[in-house]
Amino acid sequence: MRGIRYLAAALLVCCPGLVSAASNNYPSKPVRFISPFSPGGGTDTVARALALRLGDALGKTFIVDNRAGAEGIIGTELGAKSPPDGYTLLVGNLGTLAINPNLRKVPYDPLRDFAPVVQTTASSTVLVVHPSVPAKTVRDLVALAKTRPLNYGASSSGTFLPMELFKQMAKIDMTHIPYKGTGPTLAGILSGEVQVMFGGAINTTPLVKSGKLRALAVAGDRRAKALPDVPTVAESGFPGYEANTWNGMLAPAGTPRAIVLRLNQEMLKILGTREVIDYMTADGAEPAGNTPEHFAAYIRSEHAKWAQVIRDAKISH
Repeated sequence: MRGIRYLAAALLVCCPGLVSAASNNYPSKPVRFISPFSPGGGTDTVARALALRLGDALGKTFIVDNRAGAEGIIGTELGAKSPPDGYTLLVGNLGTLAINPNLRKVPYDPLRDFAPVVQTTASSTVLVVHPSVPAKTVRDLVALAKTRPLNYGASSSGTFLPMELFKQMAKIDMTHIPYKGTGPTLAGILSGEVQVMFGGAINTTPLVKSGKLRALAVAGDRRAKALPDVPTVAESGFPGYEANTWNGMLAPAGTPRAIVLRLNQEMLKILGTREVIDYMTADGAEPAGNTPEHFAAYIRSEHAKWAQVIRDAKISH
């Protein structure tokens, strides 16, 4: 996390006046941190861990406000349309900022309606099965799906789309069972209601390590540090498959630059602590950390990437 500390130092050197101005006036009251998903999911886990530490750092309470619904669209719209005063923040992710806007009409513009603050985590989704499923590898799962019907659970486009792309590349079919949130989806696979899912590493890794789920592969471009023995989907016979996931903090567009920089500075410090690094890594994620400009550029690149994937795959939702 050396880079995170360098970024924090750079902000202090290059923009001391802006950061100082924010230090004197912000925050003067509790801050609402919108999590656009139900409690228990990966995005919500990140939001709660960081809100607690940010509150300690800035001396005011950061209240996580769960506004679940419509695959994160409801809470994300609320974040976009909140007053740009620094007292409403949003945790956004791959699904809400890069996938949903390319699948359907959403009531916000992911590239214009927000002031990105910092990317908080980067991780991979994990292809997991219920222990009763007689598949130990991706190839086993593909062979099994060609001989008997299987159900997969997904609560958002961030997990639905990676599975649909996998189905297309593997030339198999599985029935999608939709859930309202990651927590209910996990409950569904743990009970055996569905047999397969792509789940965020933050939530699935503890269940894999405890033996409650079996991991077959990770969807990202490299193996997860928390699951080093689990291959990627690409390594498992499907070269070119890649679906990384991420989270980040955003404010409404028009939020004063001084506040954005102050939040970025504090978040870089938090993400660079050994406590947070160990906490995130143990659960299958990696702290990220970047400047507001770099995070904005990353959102634009991810938006463009998934737009192309959706067009090429002729996926509609």
